[in-house]
Amino acid sequence: MKKLLDVIVNFLKKDRTIADLNPNLESKLAVITEGNINKVVMNSEKIESGDLFFAINNGNNYVIDALEKSAFLIVCDRVQPVHSDRIIYVEDTVKFMQQIANLYRKEAKFNIIGITGSNGKTTTKDILYSILSEKYKVEKTQGNYNNHIGLPFTILSTKSEIEYLILEMGMSDLKEIDLLCKISEPDYAIITNIGLSHMEILKTKENVFKAKTEMLQYVEKENTFLSGDDEYLVNVPGNKIGFNSNMKEEIGCKNYIIRDFKQTENGIEFSLNNEHFVVDINGEYNANNCGICIALGEKIGLSVKNIRDGLKNLTITPMRFQKLYWNNMVVVNDAYNASPISMELGLKSFYKIYKDKYKIAVLGDMLELGDKEIEYHEDTLKLALELGYDEIIIYGSRMKKALERLKNKCANAERILFLGEKEEIKRKILSNKTEEAVLFLKGSRGMKLEEILMQS
Repeated sequence: MKKLLDVIVNFLKKDRTIADLNPNLESKLAVITEGNINKVVMNSEKIESGDLFFAINNGNNYVIDALEKSAFLIVCDRVQPVHSDRIIYVEDTVKFMQQIANLYRKEAKFNIIGITGSNGKTTTKDILYSILSEKYKVEKTQGNYNNHIGLPFTILSTKSEIEYLILEMGMSDLKEIDLLCKISEPDYAIITNIGLSHMEILKTKENVFKAKTEMLQYVEKENTFLSGDDEYLVNVPGNKIGFNSNMKEEIGCKNYIIRDFKQTENGIEFSLNNEHFVVDINGEYNANNCGICIALGEKIGLSVKNIRDGLKNLTITPMRFQKLYWNNMVVVNDAYNASPISMELGLKSFYKIYKDKYKIAVLGDMLELGDKEIEYHEDTLKLALELGYDEIIIYGSRMKKALERLKNKCANAERILFLGEKEEIKRKILSNKTEEAVLFLKGSRGMKLEEILMQS
């Protein structure tokens, strides 16, 4: 990663604070300019010879360990008990990472696609990666590296010959997307939807909208792709994609209307601007996610064949409406995370797909919803009852409180069963399982409902 090393060296030469913190900077520069960076790491356990190690927070305690593992360069913000020309002291390791990531992004010249939204970011990232990979050299955010540390780390880990870098951008407050965009300077923007996420901090859906759309000041409307079915996004300038046939078309932008939608156990089918697509994922909302990716792919020069091949080769990150088999039962594991809107979409989609089966829903708490959290949980339980799930099992203190309130208002709330242990839930599911039974799992990440499938 010679280009990254050049960016770092040039920055070190010019920054006065770096010079003050490193009195012997010239000798350090003489050492590091003769080498090269193997890869970038933040976890000391993953250090190999030739790596650049960013010591963040407790990572400063492993600088000596990094030297022993022959790290090529170590950036830290705490004074170490050893002297080495391979140690660079900075005021703040994270801020230094962010600065270097921005400079490297400009030098490397890969195109950056920023993705944000309350739901569907990771799935959209996976779809877009698969489509773009049919023609271009592409990288994407790995895991949940979508914050002020993970995003610059992703940029710094990307080789300069990559043509497109897909960055997932998460947030929990205002100005966080703005910071991520200052670092990455995206060329293209995707906003999947506006939902009730991070309400403990943001309080209102309007603030969620403000936070998510901070990205738009950095990207031209012609390169912006939005859900035309979202009440907040439908009037935002950009390319709109959705089932809504009344989307206002912006000058320089296009509308993409989803038609002929079909959903089966094996996936979804739909038409977009007279082209037919088949995708091995479920959920009506995923037609929107696919549509956004198809529209962006068309914008940057992909053929319909490229797009169809990419959709055919699609691999989705686990626990996002993931179909699997457990104890001879079909399970849809949607337990990576949950919010009121994703609960609604998940429950409705699962019910439509398996309408002729014996449907069991296991629903866990939704976290970070603020003052109205019990009300949102109550709405979810009412929806599950209205849809007609055969069994509804709940887990978590918020779900329990919502059920207690619902019992005073709704006679059939007695059909909902609260269980406090995952092993109990497993035993209950398996005790009266029929051949026609199908299982839906959904809750916030902190609930770890997937552990039900792992219980002994």
